[in-house]
Amino acid sequence: MPNLKFTDGREIQVGTMYGIGQNYDKHAKEMGSTLKRGEKIIFIKPASSYVPDGGSITLPDFSNEVHHEVELVVVIGKECKDVTKEQAWDYIAGFAVGIDATLRDLQKQAKDKGLPWAIAKGFRTSAPISKIVPVKEFERNKNDFTFQLKINGELRQFGNTQDMIYSVEELIEFLSSVFDLQAGDIIFTGTPEGVGKLNKGDKLEADLINLVKLNVNIN
Repeated sequence: MPNLKFTDGREIQVGTMYGIGQNYDKHAKEMGSTLKRGEKIIFIKPASSYVPDGGSITLPDFSNEVHHEVELVVVIGKECKDVTKEQAWDYIAGFAVGIDATLRDLQKQAKDKGLPWAIAKGFRTSAPISKIVPVKEFERNKNDFTFQLKINGELRQFGNTQDMIYSVEELIEFLSSVFDLQAGDIIFTGTPEGVGKLNKGDKLEADLINLVKLNVNIN
């Protein structure tokens, strides 16, 4: 399995990736969501989806509509089971910026048929992630992360985690009540509005502002 790299030189093996769907109101609206408050969309990407900074997303030939979704990424630092949101910060190894690449056409087909999203979300190279900024560099329970995505130099998405429906701590509390989270597990915390299609030759720059950047090419 590949390793995530921290900005201080440490590494941790990539674990399971947990994605949070429609965690920003405006994105939920652009997707035509009918979710009720309290309902959560959780999906999983395999470790093989990981792409490091400087890598590439390869557009598969079985999809005609691959979308970008820029997100705050949380990396778990130790075994995490049934923790409360008040305890959650103690289980975080660090933060990064990532892109949840999504086969929107296949996702829509799956939604319409009530089928899983495994292919649409978990295809090879669907999870580029920047280097990880260690948690020790942040004030405890920080909830004010600003991030953005530029494609070919043009701003496409911009968000702040204060607009999330469920906070990082609430997500860890919920996920750890269902799964045994392990060191190296990753949480994609949701994307703001502005998702759109990727094309071959695009150059993506995701930015966890004032903290770390992620550069990705589209093949």
